[in-house]
Amino acid sequence: MRYRNLGSTGLKVSEIGFGTIPILSGNAPVLPDYFSPNEETAIQIMEHAYRLGCNIYDTAIVPEYGDAEIKLGKFAAHIGREKIIIADKARFFNGDEMYKAVNESCKNLGTYADIYFVHQVDESNEDITFEKYGAIDALNESKAEGKIKFTGLATHYYEILLRGAKDNRVDILQGSGNIFERGMLDRIEEEPKFRAKGFILNKVYAAGILPSFFSIKKLLSGVLSYPISSALIGMGTLEQVNHAMLNEPDNYYRPTFSQVMSKLEKSFNPIPCDRCQRCRCIYGIEIHVFFRQYNYYFLGKDYWELRKLDLGIKESAEKCKKCIDMSCLKKCPKSINIPKVIQNIKELVEIHIRNSLI
Repeated sequence: MRYRNLGSTGLKVSEIGFGTIPILSGNAPVLPDYFSPNEETAIQIMEHAYRLGCNIYDTAIVPEYGDAEIKLGKFAAHIGREKIIIADKARFFNGDEMYKAVNESCKNLGTYADIYFVHQVDESNEDITFEKYGAIDALNESKAEGKIKFTGLATHYYEILLRGAKDNRVDILQGSGNIFERGMLDRIEEEPKFRAKGFILNKVYAAGILPSFFSIKKLLSGVLSYPISSALIGMGTLEQVNHAMLNEPDNYYRPTFSQVMSKLEKSFNPIPCDRCQRCRCIYGIEIHVFFRQYNYYFLGKDYWELRKLDLGIKESAEKCKKCIDMSCLKKCPKSINIPKVIQNIKELVEIHIRNSLI
């Protein structure tokens, strides 16, 4: 296992990190694989990854990741707390709520967290997160008190990551990407502001979908070619640990977007969107999210993604049809006919609804 600097923190993290969602117990239907191991088995799985070189473990507050946080705390005590790096997170944006969440997580872990992220920041909660007495200020207060060592910001949105990269209160960033959905990674690679921050990447397998099309080694090699600190892989069995940890690439090869598309096109007609997020809509429609859900539907997440597509696609398609601004078309580097594709997605959902009523 090779290790990389975690930004300016002084920590070195394994290139492959352990995502703890699959070791939770409870009902988690959105997971790519669901195992619900008991505490003893979960500790064995995490220890196996540790023996293979993993030293960073990512979790979230109970109940967001079920009881994974508690299991990780038990593992930390078992293996030796100073031997691993714990990344924790909570979806609270108000400072008071975040401060309480950190205290609750420390109780659940039975120890401190090395990194604590404010989780899933988006445009609806961005300002309260960054403003005075918001979540980032609360994390810095917790850091000063020794409850955490470093503050983190986790989001799926490039502009928010960039804002975090420019903010001296934020030590580490967490975002998503893979060899298909690489647009945000490409932008991060081009922007010098990210160099001083540690960067942890999730969604490397695209919710467990991409390993059906590409080897684990190719998926890991592709993302590790970018300037990230660690690639998080959700692991819920010993077999999954072996698949990830024993396939660490010897060198970093990044297939082109065209090569990735060519592979996927053998199974369906994907929308050639890499989620660069440049297609800002004047109506606030998250175009790249609809495109992702469409692609995921054909990549195997049929029921899950159709349910998501059904949320707002009709209204969005109507707004798109009436729009005369069309700035999204000018901003799209892939020259996607966005209005037409949005209408096609609406028709797909309507067909699904009709079939479900038959």
